[in-house]
Amino acid sequence: MDLTEENKKYIDCKSYEDLLFDWRNAPVGSPWFQGETGDYLVKLIDELRAQREAMIDTLRPVVD
Repeated sequence: MDLTEENKKYIDCKSYEDLLFDWRNAPVGSPWFQGETGDYLVKLIDELRAQREAMIDTLRPVVD
């Protein structure tokens, strides 16, 4: 699916958990996970995962 401005805004307002829910529960062949839109979704999920992991790392106590 082509990545339109409307689709991008819709995706950008979703949380990491919402995106993962959509990923796991979308029907096979969903256009949301194909083409430019699918590429954008995967990129955003990866970025949000990295941010989440960085935040968790800062909260872990340092053990020497």
